[in-house]
Amino acid sequence: MADESTEQDDRTEEPTQRKLDQAIEKGEVAKSQEITTLFVLGGFALAAMMTSGFTAERLLEGMTGFFANAHQVSEGAGHLFVMREALVMILIALAAPFGIFLVAGLIGGGIQHRPLWTVEPLTPKLERINPVSGFKRVFGMEALVNFAKGLLKIAIIGALVAAILWAERARIDTLVQMEPSLLFVEVKDLSVKLLGGVLALFFFVAIGDALYQRFSWLKRQRMTRREIKEEFKQTEGSPEVKAKVRQIRIERARRRMMAAVPEATVIVTNPTHYAVALRYERGMPAPVCVAKGVDALALKIREKAREHDVPIVENPPLARALHATVEIDREIPVEHYAAVAEVIGYVLRLKRRRA
Repeated sequence: MADESTEQDDRTEEPTQRKLDQAIEKGEVAKSQEITTLFVLGGFALAAMMTSGFTAERLLEGMTGFFANAHQVSEGAGHLFVMREALVMILIALAAPFGIFLVAGLIGGGIQHRPLWTVEPLTPKLERINPVSGFKRVFGMEALVNFAKGLLKIAIIGALVAAILWAERARIDTLVQMEPSLLFVEVKDLSVKLLGGVLALFFFVAIGDALYQRFSWLKRQRMTRREIKEEFKQTEGSPEVKAKVRQIRIERARRRMMAAVPEATVIVTNPTHYAVALRYERGMPAPVCVAKGVDALALKIREKAREHDVPIVENPPLARALHATVEIDREIPVEHYAAVAEVIGYVLRLKRRRA
């Protein structure tokens, strides 16, 4: 238990969206039972107002004749027939209210979260049969909070119902003397009044419980720093692996670039730092940069160029400008056309002289 408490204390970081999505997929959602109860009570009140007349008529029709002539019904098939007819009337009368209850309960559950299809809550887990975990579930802080919340809810709603009934005590005393047709009307009015008061109070209870359940759920989903690091590695990749992949990509690009140096027309250099390899052939709209580098890479480009007799022209301002503005396998910018044309022209004249 001490280890679990320590682990919970270490969960100081807010959960990531991935953590919340995984909890939802497992069926762990912030759900308030009070919200569902509120909708069920609202459905009951709606059913009482909408179907009370129809329900009362069906109940009276099914039960009045039976009770009025109960002494004349003999045992046997006749008795069973009368009972069956009365039961059918009662079921027909209660079908609409129960249908409204069912729809209200589904709405109360669905309004809190989208429908989920998962078997995770049904999967057997060893911690569920662990006596220590079971003791914590029964006598833990969450259980105590739910117990206190239930007592407080019962006390408040009970006090409200008692206050309403006490104010209607004179009216209630006359119910036993009323005819059945008037009795249903009085009971309906009294029920609607009770339900209205309970719903008004239960609305605030449900909102408060929903906020508490949301807070409690987020608290349970908190993560340790180690969990966040592990999740980052899983989603973004290990920094070591990413660095290795980046290094491999750089090496491959460098090999492709060095392989293109022998095809260059000229290498424009700053003798100590920069080297830019340009390729130009007749019919091309503009020269293309096939390789560039700084310091050690620039030295390798110059060495590769000497091995394949590629002309090297020293022009420090142009070399720096080209290195800063042109990318590999891209045409040089327009502002460098004149300077590069002069260099390439010089190289072509030099080749003609040698020929």
